[in-house]
Amino acid sequence: MKKHQTGIKEVLVIEPRVFKDERGWFAETYSKREFSTLGINVEFVQDNHSFSAQAGTVRGLHFQKNPYAQAKLIRCTKGAIRDVAVDLRIGSPTYCRWIVAELSSSNMQKIFVPRGFAHGYLTLEDDVEVQYKVDSRYYKESERCIRFDDPDIGIEWEWDGEIHISDKDAKAPMLKDVDCEFIYEG
Repeated sequence: MKKHQTGIKEVLVIEPRVFKDERGWFAETYSKREFSTLGINVEFVQDNHSFSAQAGTVRGLHFQKNPYAQAKLIRCTKGAIRDVAVDLRIGSPTYCRWIVAELSSSNMQKIFVPRGFAHGYLTLEDDVEVQYKVDSRYYKESERCIRFDDPDIGIEWEWDGEIHISDKDAKAPMLKDVDCEFIYEG
């Protein structure tokens, strides 16, 4: 596996080795040992799988606050998404900055989003499936959401079509109104 740096040091795009032949292909999608050699020493405890029927579906921006914050390893296993991570760590040199990575079933790349970041994605096709690992279980009382179009963050989703969003995400507050207490530790 190879890691690719993004505009935020701690957020990484991971490219698996893919072995192809006349039958198709094989790829190792996760290996604790391989990830450790890449500097990712996270113990994942849960796998999640989502399906979005329509292109233009936005999910996020989601995170869990401490003590149940989550690191995530996200991959798109059917279709394509524009995946976004936003730095929420107060004092970070990249506070409120975001990165975007296009993940698809064809490029097979993953994105590692550490604790202290909000995460979301936009589906670029119909019938998209996304799978992701998390290092802390879901705790409803810790769940938080930020508006995907918060002007103080200014994510460039690069989508001209109709946006499909859940009521919960549509009613999400702006970052300035969210109780977010992540602190950058250098």
